[in-house]
Amino acid sequence: MSAPLNTILRSDEFSCPSCVVKIEKALKALPGVAEAKVHFNTGRIEVAHDPAAAPVEALVSAVKSAGYGASPAAF
Repeated sequence: MSAPLNTILRSDEFSCPSCVVKIEKALKALPGVAEAKVHFNTGRIEVAHDPAAAPVEALVSAVKSAGYGASPAAF
């Protein structure tokens, strides 16, 4: 695995704190994801990952499979 890349995703679809666990679990299940942290209050999702094994598109797809929309943040 190359050096982990830190990617920030944003979502405005969080409705309750239980979605935090659901999204973190979906992201951590991806090969190449070292860590995932969801900030419920801000809609910020921080992911440390190997971009070769888990590209940003796969991260967005994992969040979508958990039932939530997300997109890469510009900052």
